[in-house]
Amino acid sequence: MENARRSFWGWGYADEKLPEAFIQNFKSMVLEVFEMSKLAETPPPRIEDISLRPPRFSMPEPLTHFCVDTPFDRAGHTFGKALRDVLRALDKQFDNPPDYVAYPRTEEDIQQLMDFCAFQSIALVPYGGGSSVVGGVEQPRSVGYNGSISCDMLHFNKIIAVNPLSRTARIQAGIYGPALEKGLKEYGLTLRHFPQSFEFSTLGGWIATRAGGHFATLYTHIDELVEAIRMVTPEGVFETRELPGTGDGPDANRMLTGSEGIFGIITEATMRLQTIPTMRASASVRFKDENAGIDAVRQISQSGLYPANCRLISPLESFSMGIGDGTHAVLLLGFESHDHPQEAKLQRSLEICRLCQGTWNDKDVRTSRSKEPAEPNVSQQWKENFLLAPYMRDILACCGIITETFETAVTWDRLDNFHGRVQAATQTALNEICGKGIVMWRFTHIYPDGPTIYYTVVAPGKRGNAINQWDGVKKAASDAIIANGGTITHHHAVGRDHRPWYEKSRPALMGEVLGQIKQTVDPSWILNPEVLIPPKKNS
Repeated sequence: MENARRSFWGWGYADEKLPEAFIQNFKSMVLEVFEMSKLAETPPPRIEDISLRPPRFSMPEPLTHFCVDTPFDRAGHTFGKALRDVLRALDKQFDNPPDYVAYPRTEEDIQQLMDFCAFQSIALVPYGGGSSVVGGVEQPRSVGYNGSISCDMLHFNKIIAVNPLSRTARIQAGIYGPALEKGLKEYGLTLRHFPQSFEFSTLGGWIATRAGGHFATLYTHIDELVEAIRMVTPEGVFETRELPGTGDGPDANRMLTGSEGIFGIITEATMRLQTIPTMRASASVRFKDENAGIDAVRQISQSGLYPANCRLISPLESFSMGIGDGTHAVLLLGFESHDHPQEAKLQRSLEICRLCQGTWNDKDVRTSRSKEPAEPNVSQQWKENFLLAPYMRDILACCGIITETFETAVTWDRLDNFHGRVQAATQTALNEICGKGIVMWRFTHIYPDGPTIYYTVVAPGKRGNAINQWDGVKKAASDAIIANGGTITHHHAVGRDHRPWYEKSRPALMGEVLGQIKQTVDPSWILNPEVLIPPKKNS
């Protein structure tokens, strides 16, 4: 069960090698911006140097064939992949690992596991691919539990059936992104859901966290792609019907999507698919005035053109990612279809950009009519560096540099004040807590009524105190987001980290409603305690 290639402490594969030029470019920027002469690097932790407490209970014989307690498995399932997770791992703070890691192969295994956990007051935490950046896969620290088990759905990895006529597929929840797309490609189909964590996250994890994909408009959130869900709960199987749409009461799929493992463990889902695109048109546009770029994006979002990509990147972030000189915001535009040419949509978008003082060169515009995209050099460079960014985050963490992100969404009419206040609050916190720091941003998704803003923070950290520094900055940014009418998360879920702000912003009765549902399907409150809602009182 141990996968030696996956890093037990950081992002992705342990043996992944980044291009040296990319590493040096980022390190050079950090040294220059923060007026540092060198970066002192801490070596990554080794599994043989990690000390884990012994399991607090013994597994009954019927469960031992799919539950393990090896150091690699337990350490690898202790954290998600946020900066604070990486920092704790670098400091070897594995003080709250799961007692066992379960790798069930059948729904009967899961039901047996739930029965045991309920009887013994043991927490059961669904793991997905472990890519959570909000504390969603950590073991609880609440009193009242005699231990915890991390449930890894690694063996639920099959595409059960594909229906080309309806363009749907029934798929097991533990399948990872690459395997899912490879299986669908044989039918000329795609789920068309590509989060940054695509390589290291699962279908069930996407559904449980209401994940957002790469695409800027239309079908970007996973809940828009879900037709039916099958979930095992402590009280039995919860399964919805395969229908294109229905008006019979509240949507059961929507109740399960985003439930973050507190109601049950998703085992299968029927997903709505797309035909693999063959016609594309894309361009990169530069804006000297970033506000003009924002206006162009707003007009495009309300035009009905629905670009697949409409990513506006601030001047500083464009520079850090190797696609700009730091003086212009860069807009990456893209359109795609399996049915009709996209050049007209791109040209209309470029007309909007021109009216907003956007500029581009002929080499920045490309079209393609094949299953493999031919993107502009700028877009391809961005995509490659975007996928490398989490690895770079870990490298900088080893060097004592805080590099982390947060994202939100707000309506267009509030954007100007909101954007300025969030940036100002974050910058003030960086100056006070870290001495200095930089805030970069980009739009990742756009809607006719508002954008998603994704902020990146880089600051010098203090060895042994970087977690507290980041927590202070994160709190200041999150307080500003809620105070100014944004959402605490657009696509990273709630988990444990966002729960204080989620409780402030959700409808007053929502917490009670979620608690009542949990009481019905999980009366012993064993599933993922502390996520979304507080643990049961007097637990």
